[in-house]
Amino acid sequence: MVFKPTEQDLGQLQQLGLATEQVQHQIDNFKEGFPKSQLDAAATPDNGGIICLGDKEIARYEKQYRTLGRDKKVQKFVPASGAATRMFKDLYSFAATYFGVAHNFEKEFPEVKEFLENIRTFAFYNDLKACMLKSDLDIEDYLQRGDYSTVINFLLKEQYLGYGSLPKALLKFHRYGEVQRTPLEEHIVEGALYARNTDGTVNLHFTISPEHRKGFRKKIAEVKHYYESTFGIKLNITFSEQKHYTDIIAVDEQNQPLRDEEGRLIFRPGGHGALIENLNEQRADLIFIKNIDNVVPDWMKHTTVIYKQVLAGMLLELREKVFDALRTLDSQPDKKTLGKLVRLAKQELNIMVPEDCDAKTLHSLLNRPMRICGMVKNLGEPGGGPFYTIDTMGNRSLQIVESAQVNHKEPSQEEIFQASTHFNPVDLVCSTKNYRGRYFDLRQYVDPKTGFISKKSKGAQTLKSQELPGLWNGAMAHWITLFVEVPVATFNPVKTVNDLLRKEHREG
Repeated sequence: MVFKPTEQDLGQLQQLGLATEQVQHQIDNFKEGFPKSQLDAAATPDNGGIICLGDKEIARYEKQYRTLGRDKKVQKFVPASGAATRMFKDLYSFAATYFGVAHNFEKEFPEVKEFLENIRTFAFYNDLKACMLKSDLDIEDYLQRGDYSTVINFLLKEQYLGYGSLPKALLKFHRYGEVQRTPLEEHIVEGALYARNTDGTVNLHFTISPEHRKGFRKKIAEVKHYYESTFGIKLNITFSEQKHYTDIIAVDEQNQPLRDEEGRLIFRPGGHGALIENLNEQRADLIFIKNIDNVVPDWMKHTTVIYKQVLAGMLLELREKVFDALRTLDSQPDKKTLGKLVRLAKQELNIMVPEDCDAKTLHSLLNRPMRICGMVKNLGEPGGGPFYTIDTMGNRSLQIVESAQVNHKEPSQEEIFQASTHFNPVDLVCSTKNYRGRYFDLRQYVDPKTGFISKKSKGAQTLKSQELPGLWNGAMAHWITLFVEVPVATFNPVKTVNDLLRKEHREG
């Protein structure tokens, strides 16, 4: 199908910053689909795909972070654009169907029952109570007589507390006596503990949705002075939004572009892979990446802080070796020296090096962005894991692969997928600067063939949507990548509201 835009379409594309050729390419992707990843093996400690550190190495890398990181600019990069709607899926379903008397409450709504039984222990309870009081309603009275839908509506609806439409970053997760903290604040505290620069500055960058910008600014204005004075830091907090030119056209099952009631083309965000554009704009020597909802109270932070420093120290040490190797390669080394550098690439960086590799080829393989990714032992979580993959050119490399990228109908691929021992918790430390002090253009290291296509219902229509290669999947496909085992204690995401009832999110 050839995309022939109308005059109105051209105006809309210009507004988004999209070219007609880009939209045609997107439609072609829908038509042709994306190839599945070719798994070669699960990356495990046994085959060297995942590095397990001993106590001496942990202590050494911690020290290296303090030493090599002393003059480096450090930043935290936190994807934080998502609304919390999915956190409250069970509450929404309950409020829509419950009208006073629940039959088999425990069987029909077990998650809601658990939520209501523990509602007074949530960090947001006092805010909910005060919100209802503004309407002259006593929350205890409504709980006592079983009018649960009213309580839940006051929690979720935008005209009340609005938790259903707020970003996760601004929900109250943790309680410290009479004080409560949001994930935004927990990331500030984490930054103070492991991402403080030598001048006392803590650089945090949050990717947000435009409709949430005002709420973020308001929250930071409220708490900035408190955290700066408490930790003796200076906060430098910046925001960015997903670029509109990364949006992707929506199509029907015949791959025809869909339009709204006014005849305008329907575009959808390109997924978190679009954030490679935002990451590409950051200017720091070392960037920590972690999801907004993977935070814990202070009593649980110790392990996270240690391993963040360990991963960073390891990256800085390896980066020094790579930079030295690149400078040596610039001077046309002899065969013996080249052999040593090839061994560095193979043995320490897990890079596949071709036979009879020359200096120019090795230089190309080493002069790339670098990342070290923490991996936790498999807990049965849905999502990506660490694998060795083979690309279309026959190159073997370490990649984080999502389940949707795997051909589960192919027995050999499913066998490899099931053999995975670890899970991706989104715990990355990145270096995006080259050995000459210039920043890489990260868009040059994306594998465009690792996107996703999914189907969704929109009224009576079936809508096909497309996601760009994921930020820590195909968007970083051609980075130098190492996987390191980190403790399960560093991974405590909040996917549903009842996750906040787990001991890891309670007062210590």
